[in-house]
Amino acid sequence: MSKIEKFEDLRCWQLARELVNAVYIVCKSGPIIKDYGTQDQIKRASVSVMNNIAEGFSRFHRKEFIHFLDIAQSSAAEVKSMSYILEDINYINSEEALILRSKSDQTQKLIRALIKYLSTKKNHRNTGTPEHRNTGTPEHPNT
Repeated sequence: MSKIEKFEDLRCWQLARELVNAVYIVCKSGPIIKDYGTQDQIKRASVSVMNNIAEGFSRFHRKEFIHFLDIAQSSAAEVKSMSYILEDINYINSEEALILRSKSDQTQKLIRALIKYLSTKKNHRNTGTPEHRNTGTPEHPNT
């Protein structure tokens, strides 16, 4: 376990980045290329996961961080839901859909673990912000 000093250190953010890459890859070929609205929706949802983790990390209060993490995990669920739509209308194959679902599930699981961890802390400030880095940053095996 190492100290979390920046959002890039969070495992959930790293997985969210992988999710974004997977979404952009499936949007590069097949019928989805011509469906700009659907393509835009799943791309926005995946980017929302990654960016809300980063934005929440920069917030001063832990409660705000948890709020942004909740939005991020909801966006991961949206990507998963959309993978079913894309598969059902034959925009992506079952293997691509499974990859998106797996990455969505893994990311959501780690975000929820981080929310649980942060919710049990007595200090209500986000120790990942610059103001608190000198006092110690929480270590968490699932982040």
